[in-house]
Amino acid sequence: MGDHAAEAGHVPVMLDRVLELAAPAVDRVTGRAPVHLDATLGMGGHAAAMLAAHPDLRLIGLDRDTTALERSARRLAPFGDRVTLVHAVYDEIPGVLARLGVPALDSALFDLGVSSPQLDEAERGFAYSYDAPLDMRMDRTQDLTAAEVVNGYPPAELARILREYGEERFAQRIAAAIVRARTEARLDSTAKLADLVRTAIPAATRRTGGNPAKRTFQALRIEVNGELETWRRALPAALDALPVGGRVVVLSYHSLEDRITKRLLAAQAADTTPPDLPVPLPEHQPRFRLLTRGAELASDTETTTNPRAGSVRLRAAERVREAT
Repeated sequence: MGDHAAEAGHVPVMLDRVLELAAPAVDRVTGRAPVHLDATLGMGGHAAAMLAAHPDLRLIGLDRDTTALERSARRLAPFGDRVTLVHAVYDEIPGVLARLGVPALDSALFDLGVSSPQLDEAERGFAYSYDAPLDMRMDRTQDLTAAEVVNGYPPAELARILREYGEERFAQRIAAAIVRARTEARLDSTAKLADLVRTAIPAATRRTGGNPAKRTFQALRIEVNGELETWRRALPAALDALPVGGRVVVLSYHSLEDRITKRLLAAQAADTTPPDLPVPLPEHQPRFRLLTRGAELASDTETTTNPRAGSVRLRAAERVREAT
C-alpha cells in the first residue's frame, strides 16, 4: 500500500470534539505562543488540524514508530518551524520537554492503541487477517517481538498476559496450545498463531464475537509494547506539565486503557480533605476538573465511516489548581 493510499484512508478519530476541547486551553492569553503536545502522532491528522486551527500554535509531536514520524514530517512540513517531532515513547515526556526547553504545555492529546498504518502494513504483524511475521513492535528499534513472547515466555506467564491484557477467558487453554506447538516448531507467523488460537477455543464460543484470535493479538501487542505500564507513567507526566487552564484529551480503544485513564483523572479531580474536618483544606482541593461526564463515544455517523471510532472512549480534564 502506498503512502498516499494509507494517508487518504486515515481519518482522525473524534476530530471535532478534540479540537473543541483543546481550544480554550490554547487560546488563552499567556504572552507566549501556545504549546500543544501530540503524544501519539500517528499519521498527523489531529496535529495538522490543530496547527491549521491555531495559527500561532507550536506543536510537539511524539511517536515511538519511526515510519509514522517520517510520514507525519511530510504531512506537517507546510507548518515549518512551528512543528517539532521527536522519536520517543510518551512516558518520556518530562525528558523531552526538558531537552526542548519547554517549561509548560497548554494542551496534550493521547490517541492510544495501534495506528492505522501499523495495521495496514502486513509485515508489521499486528493483524490476524493475513499472514506475516509475529512482530507487533510499534518501535522497530526495540528487541522484544511477539515471536519472542510466544516462543520464550513460560506457560504461566503467557496465560497471565492473555488473561490480563486480552481479557481472554480461555487463556490457560491457549497458553497450553502455544507451548505444545512451540516444542515441535518455532511459532513465527500471525496466521499460524491465529489458527492455533481458533482450535484451542471451544467450538461453541468460536461462532460468536468476531475473530477468536482478536483478544490474544491484543494481549501480545500490549505486552510487546509495554502499553499499560507506559500509560500509567505517561498520563501523570503530561498532567504535571500542564499549567492552570491547561487541558488533556485522551482517546482509549479498550477497557484496560480507559480504566487507567478514568482512575488517574478521578484521583486528580478529587477533594482529599480528611472527612472529619469541617472545612475543605486548600492544599487538598482538586487539581483538575473533568470536562467529560464519564467517557464520551463517537457518533453513529462517525463509526459507520471510520471503523476505528467504534471502540473509542474519550475523556478530558483541565487543570484548575497548581500543585502544592
